Amino acid sequence: MMEKYGADPVRFYMMTNSEPWDNLKFDPEGVDECRRKFFGTLYNTYSFFALYANVDNYEVPAEGAPVLTEDATEIDRWIISKLNSLIDKVTAELENFDPTRAGRLIDNFVNDDLSNWYVRLNRKRFWGKEMSGNKRSAYDALYTCLMTVAKLVAPLAPFYADELYHDLGGKKESVHLDQWPVSDKAAIDLDLEARMDMAQRITSMVLALRRKVNIKVRQPLAQIMVPAIDDTQRQHITAMADLIKSEVNVKELNFVEGQGILVKKVKCNFRVMGKKYGKLMKDVAAKMNSLSQDEIAQFEQSGNFAFDLQGEPINVDVADVEIISEDMPGWLVSNEGNLTVALEVELTDELKKEGMARELVNRIQNLRKETGFEITDRIIVTVAPNEETTAAIATFGELVKTQVLANDIVVAENDGTEVEFDNFKLNILVEKA
Repeated sequence: MMEKYGADPVRFYMMTNSEPWDNLKFDPEGVDECRRKFFGTLYNTYSFFALYANVDNYEVPAEGAPVLTEDATEIDRWIISKLNSLIDKVTAELENFDPTRAGRLIDNFVNDDLSNWYVRLNRKRFWGKEMSGNKRSAYDALYTCLMTVAKLVAPLAPFYADELYHDLGGKKESVHLDQWPVSDKAAIDLDLEARMDMAQRITSMVLALRRKVNIKVRQPLAQIMVPAIDDTQRQHITAMADLIKSEVNVKELNFVEGQGILVKKVKCNFRVMGKKYGKLMKDVAAKMNSLSQDEIAQFEQSGNFAFDLQGEPINVDVADVEIISEDMPGWLVSNEGNLTVALEVELTDELKKEGMARELVNRIQNLRKETGFEITDRIIVTVAPNEETTAAIATFGELVKTQVLANDIVVAENDGTEVEFDNFKLNILVEKA
């Protein structure tokens, strides 16, 4: 195992897969998955940072200098807040002799927060030619996250952590000789973390709904609806509405007023509740199944539902049931805890045309790269006649031209490269203007 995957992936897998006092069902594929998902993701994140940092001759912040400056964006403040929260949580778990939870916390931060959210949403900030304040803030935040992760993961992956530490310019002979990270309490913004967490959850739910009906993210959709359970949830979603709409490619994010639009039902977990209520379980389930929409909304908000049954007080906890929403015609609905999202999946002709225009942009950009054009080169595009693409160009031609830096798009037969779409193929010729 160690010769094939390395010592650290084996160690990290065994530490994070189950608590030390639990039996471990060792799985070689699990080790490989750990190597790819955690170590591979961390390496790719470092490689992304190093690639642009070397080009820009980036200099790391002086020791003791504040990471967040006046140029820091909201997402910079968020990732640094999450990082400092991570320091507190990992430190607490290790002091409590629980390396399993500590490792899982680091794994989740690297994959969900740093790589899949922060880096993905900020790639373009690293592409500019000038070292602006905005660009430096992104570098500072990413460097600080990587260096701190190297120190936090050192007890669990000592060899990899040492290599990452030195690659990042660590000043000690080894990461194991450096100081353990101490959180900056002033940098922790729990409200900002809650808002961004809401945006991540909604994005994940909507993308899952898109996959359910095989609608690509490039295809714009009309709207998502959210029945906010309280003012706090509404405020968090409103603050992140533009980010959510951009990530899931929808035109509008609207809130459902009242409980009449989305129909919810309560599904009891007989396995858990049967132990609590015994012979009363069937009657408890019947009562929960008969709750009105207003009662279900109150149940979601309060977290429990109390009633009397055969002279006995019954208190059902929201964690013991599953609250599901029924799909409406033209909509898909997803539930996760107290959050419900409805996605409109009906496509108008206008949305279909815009989706095809974005598909065209994708194919033309690929041809630009394959042809070897510079990023700034202006081009002329010739697209073979086709009912769908021609209609898209007629309506969204300016959008396509802007995205691919084209001076003109011509619909005509050509001997360009044959490209494939979902239901057809056609030739596209890309020439330097």
